[in-house]
Amino acid sequence: MMEIIFASIIGYLIGNISNAYLMGKILLRKDVREYGSGNAGATNALRAFGVKIGIAVFILDILKGILAVYIGRRLNPEVGQYFAGIFAIAGHNWPIMLKFKGGKGIATSIGVMLMINPFVSGICFIIGISLAFFTKIVSIGSIAGVVLAPVVVIFFKPLNINLLIFTLVLSGMAIYRHKDNIKRLIEGQENKLGKKD
Repeated sequence: MMEIIFASIIGYLIGNISNAYLMGKILLRKDVREYGSGNAGATNALRAFGVKIGIAVFILDILKGILAVYIGRRLNPEVGQYFAGIFAIAGHNWPIMLKFKGGKGIATSIGVMLMINPFVSGICFIIGISLAFFTKIVSIGSIAGVVLAPVVVIFFKPLNINLLIFTLVLSGMAIYRHKDNIKRLIEGQENKLGKKD
C-alpha cells in the first residue's frame, strides 16, 4: 500500500513539471498562460511560442509520463505504474505549482501509455494525429485518441481489467479537460491550427 501511495505522490510531482511554463519563462521570459487558450500545455505553447518550442514541450511532456510510469513500476510492479501514470497526468492538468491551472494532459498521457502498452498507444496516436492533421483541429485528434484507448483494449484477449479501468480513467480525465473544446466543436467554433484562440 505504501508503495502505491509513494508512486502516486511521485507521479503527481513529476506531472507538476510544467514544461510549457518553464520554457516560456526561461527562453522568452513569457508566461504561456497569458496567451491563446491560457493552458500550460504543448498545444498552447505551439500557438504562443512557435513550432520549435511547441515540439520541445510536447516531447518533454511525453518523457515525464514515461518517467512517472517507470518509477511507479519499480515501486510496485503490479499496479504502481497505473497509479503513477494517472497522478502524473493529474499533476500536469492540475499542478499545485501553478495554482492548479495546467495543460490538458494529452502528451503526458501518450508517454504514460507508451510505457504501459505501446501497442494501444501506437494505434491511438496514429488515429489521433491523423485526425488532427486532416481537420487542422488538435482537440479532435486529442479527444479521439484518448477516448479510443479503452475501445482498443477491449479487443485484446484475454481482457486486462486493470488496463481497461486505467484507460477509462484516462478517457474521463481527457473528456473533462476538453469539455470547452467539445462545446465549441458542437457549435462549430473550435480553433484550428494557425489561428489564434
